[in-house]
Amino acid sequence: MTNILILSAGTRNKVVQAFKKELNGKGKVIATDCSNIGPAIYDADVQYIVPRIDAPDYIDCILDICKNEEVTGVFSLIDPELSLLAKNAERFEEIGVTPIVSSYELCETSLDKYSMYEMLLKLGIPTAKCYKDIDTFESAMEQGETSFPIFVKPQKGSASININAVESQEMLSALFHDYEGLMIQEFMHGQEYGADVYIDMISGKCTSIFLKKKIKMRAGETDKSISVKDDRIFSQIAEFVEKVGYRGMIDIDLFHDDETGTWYLSEVNPRFGGGYPHAYACGVNMPAQIINNLEGIENPVNIGDYEEDVVMMKYNEIMVMKEEELTGEDL
Repeated sequence: MTNILILSAGTRNKVVQAFKKELNGKGKVIATDCSNIGPAIYDADVQYIVPRIDAPDYIDCILDICKNEEVTGVFSLIDPELSLLAKNAERFEEIGVTPIVSSYELCETSLDKYSMYEMLLKLGIPTAKCYKDIDTFESAMEQGETSFPIFVKPQKGSASININAVESQEMLSALFHDYEGLMIQEFMHGQEYGADVYIDMISGKCTSIFLKKKIKMRAGETDKSISVKDDRIFSQIAEFVEKVGYRGMIDIDLFHDDETGTWYLSEVNPRFGGGYPHAYACGVNMPAQIINNLEGIENPVNIGDYEEDVVMMKYNEIMVMKEEELTGEDL
């Protein structure tokens, strides 16, 4: 039996459904959330309402679930929990559970956008210029290295919260006055893309890449996209993730400058991206690869094996239940 525990499932029903489909009765999907009105947990075989991830007993609670449900592998769908899971990897491994996550250091670097920028610079990978404070940005502007408009965003953050396009010194100063932990990023004028990537947890090789052109975004997630292929960026992505040492599923944000032909790597999220259902619908089957790895099977390299020009269009669904059918007490 291969039992999968999905943490902080929230509204990510499609990921839960995909794992149930791929397990096909040879294991169960267990899902958690800190709220009993997180709809994705009700698509799982078993649901748990758990404390918030910053609760002192949170990891102990998750470990108890792993023991009770004989969990084989565990992963999270939210950025703040990735480092927590990686930091406690040994505690999970001691009870026979595989954390499906990159190393603690990589999770921390990926969450901290300026640290990611510094790593990309060291590796010589094209990326948008970043500045930690207004003084550094103004100095670079005086040298002719950058100019308005720019992006101002939290150095650590997700879901595009508090990201602003800034076109004036006045707005820049106001944002830094009102909020802490901000950074400045060069405004990218190229087309935005996303890549869903899998790195085999046994071999460390990049086995799958799905590239999509982003047509529309909503709340930091891809709302509409179209599948595309580019052998050059496939090679660059595979070389990058293998060299750095990512494991499992990761989501990469990219920009392409049509004038120069340059690909710029913007962000890396070491988890399933919000647009992953597009890749799964096109046959890029990461749940199956995860299950293989948990069963000790190494996945073959199969990059770019999908059809181009397939469009994904997200739309709203609803789940309706009686209050007494909900798990736990939360309302």
